[in-house]
Amino acid sequence: MSKFEDHFSSRAETYVRYRPTYPEQLYTYLASSAPHRRLAWDCGTGNGQAALGLAEHFDRIVATDASADQITRALYHTRVEYSVARAECAGLENRSAALVTVAVAVHWFDLDQFYAEVRRVLSPQGLIAVWCYSLPEIEPAIDRILERYLRETLSGYWPDRFRYVHEQYQTLPFPFEELTPPKFTMETIWDLAQVLGFLHSWSGTANYEKQRGQSPIELILPQLIEAWGAVGERSLQWNLFVRVGQVE
Repeated sequence: MSKFEDHFSSRAETYVRYRPTYPEQLYTYLASSAPHRRLAWDCGTGNGQAALGLAEHFDRIVATDASADQITRALYHTRVEYSVARAECAGLENRSAALVTVAVAVHWFDLDQFYAEVRRVLSPQGLIAVWCYSLPEIEPAIDRILERYLRETLSGYWPDRFRYVHEQYQTLPFPFEELTPPKFTMETIWDLAQVLGFLHSWSGTANYEKQRGQSPIELILPQLIEAWGAVGERSLQWNLFVRVGQVE
């Protein structure tokens, strides 16, 4: 088994505070498409955001993450059982889960071993859903600054497998019979401090700081403040990129 790439334990608290919330329509779609609602496994759960969304539709959620720091800060729900576990070893019974979800994390996994575990755990006709999201659309001048930060400032500081997120998961190996989900979007109302917190939570930002000894956000902060203007809060629109597969 490959070594666990831990890019987020050092920023677990920031990760909890500065991430958008996935839409209820996504959970409704997945629950209505699953073969039953007895059990769902949320893998790479992080702060438990997706697990809580699933808990409104399933009797029991097992939410795992290899980072103990993330699990310590995860959000409580009576139907969610958190545990520290690698993605390749869920600790669930064979053919027990109706659904496996991975929210913006599958690109870090040993895919062959994880997919083998998914096939072991899923019930007949069970589903696996993985998703990531784009940069938010805020206002053209702001969007251009964030795009340059992502593509240019942090170029060379992203872990190699983050390319799957850049490519909106379209190139991600996904050896399942695929379904065609609806399009999903998110909306957040954030101020500039929240946007900066979001940038700070990135693994690329962390790697830059570790290697260069300074924050890369400082390089774009003056332009970002100017482009943001005197407006307190702005609306951010996010596109989700979802892939859904089914096992026999």
